[in-house]
Amino acid sequence: MKKFVLIPDSFKGTLSSKEICEIAEKKIKEIFSNAKVVSIPVADGGEGSVDCFLSAVGGERVTAEVSGPYFEKMQGFYGIINDGKTAVIEMAAVAGLPLVENNKNPLKTTTYGVGELMVDAAKRGVKSIILGLGGSCTNDFGCGAAAACGVKFFDGLGKEFIPTGGTLKDISRIDLSEKNELLKNVNVIAMCDIDNPPVGVSGAAEVFAPQKGADKDMVKLLDQGVKHLCEVYKNDFGKDLSTLSGGGAAGAFGAGAVAFFDADLKMGIDTVLDTVGLDDILSDTDMVFTGEGKIDGQSLRGKVVIGVARRAKKQGVPVIAIVGGADGDMSAAYDQGVSAVFSINRLPEDFSVSRYKSRENLEFALDNLLRALKVVDNKKR
Repeated sequence: MKKFVLIPDSFKGTLSSKEICEIAEKKIKEIFSNAKVVSIPVADGGEGSVDCFLSAVGGERVTAEVSGPYFEKMQGFYGIINDGKTAVIEMAAVAGLPLVENNKNPLKTTTYGVGELMVDAAKRGVKSIILGLGGSCTNDFGCGAAAACGVKFFDGLGKEFIPTGGTLKDISRIDLSEKNELLKNVNVIAMCDIDNPPVGVSGAAEVFAPQKGADKDMVKLLDQGVKHLCEVYKNDFGKDLSTLSGGGAAGAFGAGAVAFFDADLKMGIDTVLDTVGLDDILSDTDMVFTGEGKIDGQSLRGKVVIGVARRAKKQGVPVIAIVGGADGDMSAAYDQGVSAVFSINRLPEDFSVSRYKSRENLEFALDNLLRALKVVDNKKR
C-alpha cells in the first residue's frame, strides 16, 4: 500500500483527533515504511474545530477579548484560513459548556461573544465565516451573537434588550436594519451535526437543555421562548423557522444563524471535507482510516465516519473505522461505504477504566490491523 489517509474524529474525553493521527502515522511508518501518509484531524463543529482546520490546511490563530457565557470579559479565539479569506469560529470557545463548569444556567447564558468574534473577523476582511455549532451552554437562539452584530431586539414596551434563553419570550420586535455593515457581504456557513428542529419534543430545549443545567420547568420555559421567537420572526419577516432541520443545534443557534446571518446550515463534516479538499486527496489513496469514540445509529446522521465513508465510496477507496466502541448492527454503516469496524478495547472493562488505556489500546489495534494488511499486500506481489 502506497498511500494512507487518516481522518478521524476525536475520542471524546480520551484522545484528540490530532493525537490519533500521530499515533496512526507512526504505526503505519513502522510497517509500511515507504507509504505516504496524509493526516487530516477533524472536528465537525464542536470544541477543537479551529485547531483541526488549522492543522489540516494551515492558517493563523487569532485571539480577541470578548464576552463569555455570562457577559464576563475573556480571551476568545478563532482561525483564519484560505489566505485570509475565511474565518473559522467555534462557538464553544466563548459559549461552551466547559466555561460554565458548575454554574450552568441556559436561562441566562449568552452567545454574545460569538457575535463579537464574527465582527472581529469581518474587520480583518474575511469573505466567509465557518461557524461551528456544538458544545454550547446556551439556549438563546443566537440572539446574543446577533445583538453583538447590531441586530436589535425590543420588548412589548419598545425597550431594547439583549435576549438570553429566559427572556426570548419577551421579544416583541426584531430590527435587522442596523446589522454591522462589515457582515452584510460575508457568507456564513453554520456547521452542525444534528437535524433537530428548534422547538418541540425533538427541539433544542427538550433534547439538549438538560445537559446544560435545565430542570423540567426550565426546559418548558426555554422551549416556549424559542417557539415565541419563531412566531415573532415569522410575523416580522414571513419565514417559519420552527421546523427547520438542524435549527435546534446549539440552543437553536442553527435557526438563529439562518434568521440573523442568512447562513447556509450544513452538516459539519461535509463543510470540513469540502474545505480540506478530501475528494482530490482520495484520488490515489489505497486506504482510509477514520474513527470516533463510539459508532452507532447516531453516527449515520452526519457524523465524521459516515461523512468520510460516503466520499470514499464514490471513488472506490476502502474505509476502516477504528473506534472506542461499536453499538448495534453495523450493516447500515457498511452500506454507506465503511469496509470494516474495529474497536480498540481489548478487555470487557468499564469506560472509567479503559479510558486511561486508550493510547495503548489504539496502538495495539493499529499494530495488528496493519500487520494483517501487510500480509495481504505481500501476497499480491
